[in-house]
Amino acid sequence: MSRVMNFNAGPAALPLPALERARDELVDFAGSGMSVMEHSHRGKEYEKVHDEAIALLRDLLGVPASYEVLFLQGGASQMFAQIPMNLIHEGDVADYVVTGAWGEKAFSEAKVVAALAGAEARVACSTGSGEGKEKSYVRVPQRSEVNPTPRSAYLHVTSNETIHGVEFEVDPSRPFPATGGAPLVADMSSDFLWRKLDVSRFGLVYAGAQKNIGPSGVVVVIASQEVIAKGRKDIPKIFQLRTAAENRSLYNTPPTFGIYMVRNVLAWLKDQGGLDAMEKRNRAKAARLYGVIDAHPTFYKCPVEKQSRSVMNVVFRLPSEAQEEAFVAEAKTRNMVGLKGHRSVGGIRVSTYNAVEPAWVEALASFMQEFTKRG
Repeated sequence: MSRVMNFNAGPAALPLPALERARDELVDFAGSGMSVMEHSHRGKEYEKVHDEAIALLRDLLGVPASYEVLFLQGGASQMFAQIPMNLIHEGDVADYVVTGAWGEKAFSEAKVVAALAGAEARVACSTGSGEGKEKSYVRVPQRSEVNPTPRSAYLHVTSNETIHGVEFEVDPSRPFPATGGAPLVADMSSDFLWRKLDVSRFGLVYAGAQKNIGPSGVVVVIASQEVIAKGRKDIPKIFQLRTAAENRSLYNTPPTFGIYMVRNVLAWLKDQGGLDAMEKRNRAKAARLYGVIDAHPTFYKCPVEKQSRSVMNVVFRLPSEAQEEAFVAEAKTRNMVGLKGHRSVGGIRVSTYNAVEPAWVEALASFMQEFTKRG
């Protein structure tokens, strides 16, 4: 079997060793005579996997003891509603920094929840320009542009906008914003674990697994015990973050196979040298692609300001849509898939997540250079 070079934005590439481990253990997990998918989530066989996944996350990120690591369901889209459900009380204001389509969606859900709670969700900063289908995002803000509300419930950011290709803190001049003392909440779905992260800077971090650390169906949440304790108690238990924290994410049946696969990916990450090694690998991949783009400025155009260019999602345009279609089609004949930009913005998008091999990026960069000669 020949595996393709997978540049999809999510669900995305998984490390081959993690998949091979799942293949080898699929029918008979740990000599138990059945698959991990068939085990009770309260049995010792599965709980060992569950606990190992949590321990690996704590180890890789250096998660403080005062923070909980949770495995939830519903995707980041559910978290857009579940976070304000937990953290916005009557009379509160929740602040949002909007730097792309996912920030827009998170804010939209927060407005609904806030209205029901007798509270307010407001935009502390937006970097969008234009309206409707013409609206564009090409950067993250400087700290001086973000004006959080005094005593806000939290400040929410999207660390990496998958569609628009903009990312916080890839350049020292574009750090995460100051919050004025409020908890910083970050959707890190598409750049979680590509590098080290000082967890203590955040009140809560969440990430859908399917882009960078596992399959769809799992959401990782890392939250301070203080933030969880302040959560509302007048919402259904299943939506309270404290319920998951008090029950080690085993209050109800979790997505056991998804968590098993996350465990496999985390073990692979550790074997690769951890997050320092992964950051070096990822920055090199992105630099190779941006290098080709910048070397051919009349043919490839990246709309994103250099200080905000995503390491995880490299977006660019060709001179015409016809050339973009030809580029995607020919790339597919060369075993490269997942390069078409999101339907809302068009163009080309190359997702260079952890599992994307440097050799794949090199093959794509060489193809890009060759393609310019026929433009």
